Amino acid sequence: MTDATPPPSPFNRALCAMVTPFTRTGTLDLAAAQKLADQLVTEGCEGLVLSGTTGESPTTTDTEKADLVRAVREAVDGRAKVVAGVGTSDTRHTADVARQAQQAGADGLLVVTPYYSRPPQDAIEAHFRAIADATDLPLMLYDIPGRTGTRVKPDTMIRLADHPRIVAVKDCAYDLLGTQRVMSETDLAYYTGCDEYVLALYALGGAGYVSTVSNVAPAAFRAIIDAYDAGDTKEAARRQQLTVPLTQLMMNAGLPGTVTVKALLGGPVRAPLQPADQETADGLRAALEKLLSAS
Repeated sequence: MTDATPPPSPFNRALCAMVTPFTRTGTLDLAAAQKLADQLVTEGCEGLVLSGTTGESPTTTDTEKADLVRAVREAVDGRAKVVAGVGTSDTRHTADVARQAQQAGADGLLVVTPYYSRPPQDAIEAHFRAIADATDLPLMLYDIPGRTGTRVKPDTMIRLADHPRIVAVKDCAYDLLGTQRVMSETDLAYYTGCDEYVLALYALGGAGYVSTVSNVAPAAFRAIIDAYDAGDTKEAARRQQLTVPLTQLMMNAGLPGTVTVKALLGGPVRAPLQPADQETADGLRAALEKLLSAS
């Protein structure tokens, strides 16, 4: 980048990492997905990221992923971007899922670092470039070393930024210095994937957020960046701080975000995940009610 102008937001600003609803018998519940998608967009989400970590992507089939894209695209009807998570540990498989997502109508792709095999940086770079070449869709790279076991290092991100379809990063690396370096040297649009960093990264020139907690409080998170864009940084900080107790319970209390979201929204998770116990669910509801009443 040659000036201080923030990069464009290719997928808008306020994105939700949407859960994937299932029926009580464990099948994909497309009607519930459409209802949730419509509600999230109505309450302030400008984009929906499907089949990511929160969307239980390791336990949904390729067909289910494509069906979900089609259903959600129909429900939002152009009111929000639909970003499809397509990442797997296998480059060829990921490319196939990416092509299916494009055919299903996705606006963009979320591609996570290949996990478990822990490839070196040159292999990670080759993987992302192969997926970017597999479709005509823009890519959001997903850097979450706490789950994949491998960081996408800043030097690798900087090299990848020269690909015309690699346009954004969902940043869960917890390396603010490294993130700022990439932002200062590239035009990649950075979205925080950590709800506690919504304001911090946005204030540094980030493009927005991909939020798990937004599944249950979309307006509360949208209010943070709206206040900042209006020039009221004090109000933006207040709004961010209001979300802290719920974020702490949902994202940093020992359970995956998928489990805590579904404890509030209802609906089963797929094994190996297990539902939250009643005490946990009650605590989550109390924190959510407090946030909503304060907002």
